[in-house]
Amino acid sequence: MILESARDVIKKEAEAVAGLLDRLDENFEKAVRAILTTSGRVIVTGIGKSGLVGRKIAATFASTGTPSLFLHPTEAFHGDLGIVTENDIVLAISKSGDTSELHQLIPAFKRLGLQIILLTGEIDSPLAERSDIVIDCSVKAEACPNNLVPTSSSTAALVMGDALAVALLRMRGFSTEDFAKLHPGGALGRRLLVRVSDVMHTGDKVPIVSESTTVLDTLITMSRGRLGTAVVVDGSGRMLGVFTDGDLRRLSERGEQFYERRIGDVMTRNARTINPDAILDEVLALCEKYKITVLVAVDKDHRPVGIIHLHDVLTSKLV
Repeated sequence: MILESARDVIKKEAEAVAGLLDRLDENFEKAVRAILTTSGRVIVTGIGKSGLVGRKIAATFASTGTPSLFLHPTEAFHGDLGIVTENDIVLAISKSGDTSELHQLIPAFKRLGLQIILLTGEIDSPLAERSDIVIDCSVKAEACPNNLVPTSSSTAALVMGDALAVALLRMRGFSTEDFAKLHPGGALGRRLLVRVSDVMHTGDKVPIVSESTTVLDTLITMSRGRLGTAVVVDGSGRMLGVFTDGDLRRLSERGEQFYERRIGDVMTRNARTINPDAILDEVLALCEKYKITVLVAVDKDHRPVGIIHLHDVLTSKLV
């Protein structure tokens, strides 16, 4: 009984969301273009369940490059109307299209000359008549067995709000870097903002040897760096390759005497490198693709400027 009820709700709400596809029309496009040309913010308003949905839509707008805030209709009558300017645009949400609090707010919006976009389940309603752009969010029935509690309708309004936000995001060319700038406190934001140069090992911590250095001396240098890697450079300081713990293991498995050999003869050439300005997501992608744990950061002349280890990324709380 319990699972059957849950499946019924999910099915009905999924059908309600799918039904929105047939209701998308030129009004949706008008709404997107109106918001794009607005020099101010999107003032989202609604009460009850519509207000809760509105708060989420406003938050999604703001986090994806469309300045927005939520205005509670009741608080608006007691001073919060002061946050609204003549450069803003209104996105009102009302399932019935006849919410009394919104009716009282409209004159204040009109006095400022604001355009009003309405998300509603009743396109032939009093609020629809007083709005400039009406977006149809109607549903056949609520998921509630009594067809009373806003369930399918609130989900439909929420999804339509997401559709607006993503359409705006795409029209603005909003990038992952833009997203990161607005989410610096989150793990994803930090991963997209923090660069290799911010966490890589530099200076004396980077084990660098010339190609004529013996394997033994290279191992001594590697042990000081504690990164399991030594960078091999030519006489001009340009990177030729690397010698890693893995290279040492492979030499040992051959059973040869190799400690006095030149490192240039046994190093790994064409080792993977990375730009110090690269974001940490690129480090993760390269390490996963090539099954490696260390990358050498090089400058435009292919000179090593640092080393970043996968462990550095994993311990920096960026993933």
